[in-house]
Amino acid sequence: MVSPLRRIIHIDMDAFYASVEQRDNPALRGKPVAVGGHPEGRGVVAAASYEARVFGVRSAMSMAKAVRLCPELEIVRPRFTKYRDVSREVFALFRAVTPLVEPLSLDEAYLDVTENRWGEALATPVAKRLRCQIKDQTGLTASAGVAPNKFIAKIASGWKKPDGLTVVSTARVESFLQQLPVSSLWGVGPKTAAKLRRQGIEQLVDIRAFDPDTLRGLLGQQADSLQRLARGEDDRPVTPHRNAKSSGSERTYPKDLDGLDEIRAELERMSRQAADWLARQPLFARTVTVKIRYSDFTTVTRSHTDVKPTRDPEALVCRVIALLDKTECGRRAVRLLGVSVSKLVASDTAPDPHQRPEPLLWEREH
Repeated sequence: MVSPLRRIIHIDMDAFYASVEQRDNPALRGKPVAVGGHPEGRGVVAAASYEARVFGVRSAMSMAKAVRLCPELEIVRPRFTKYRDVSREVFALFRAVTPLVEPLSLDEAYLDVTENRWGEALATPVAKRLRCQIKDQTGLTASAGVAPNKFIAKIASGWKKPDGLTVVSTARVESFLQQLPVSSLWGVGPKTAAKLRRQGIEQLVDIRAFDPDTLRGLLGQQADSLQRLARGEDDRPVTPHRNAKSSGSERTYPKDLDGLDEIRAELERMSRQAADWLARQPLFARTVTVKIRYSDFTTVTRSHTDVKPTRDPEALVCRVIALLDKTECGRRAVRLLGVSVSKLVASDTAPDPHQRPEPLLWEREH
């Protein structure tokens, strides 16, 4: 069963991007707000306020659909520089408590406070104090889950959102797990959940008694980890320094791109952005990948890996343009373009297993 020795907190800012916009613009407070692109084009919702979620507006939804669901929706263009600045403030508060802080994104992190700089024997007072500090310093609310491991703490943080605190002590783990649907398990999305329900598995705990071999036949290697989680077992440590595996950017265009020169210019811009990110980390990349979605929604990727890693902008641009030549761009209209770099190392000769990435900018639903 779960270890009684660890005290884990999962803290998740409430509707982070939208809340920052409502904080900075009083006229938006109490109104349905979506951060993202224009509905007239192909804008996408990056984040939605809780007032907007009442209407069914969710992140990753097209802004046009969001407006249909909520005609009174206030649309705000994202300010990622501002969100990063606020995130740094919040993470500074975390690291003042413990060095064991594992970022998941700009607005979400695990903290291991088994031992902490405040000398608190229990995690609950730490979580309460941190939430107060976040509110006092940033004017924003955060929800927190306290538990003996990461899996349960993450579920708990979403239990009473927004502005909630849920504590699952070791003694309460079993009763907490008994309340959860099977979709609460990591890696169980709508399709997998439907597959499990067809086998009579509705609740998280139902998966425990299911024959392991049959479950492996349904889900492959994922089956064993799901059964462990269903028993409340999760020994993964809070890891403050995680390897950056890749970084990139992509854009869906308001109008399809037909001209090859325009496509080249866009890919060159994205390549230089990737080079700039590598320089700021600092990291080097062995692999560069181009992603292209044509007007009929067909999506292709082309990648190139070199033995010698680089972060030189000109070298990356040349490789990206060479990959472009292996596509049908110029003969088919393009709706989306993307460039990413991967197989990252800390120098141009050797990998660094302790490199820490910048958090991702996309906000999840919670």
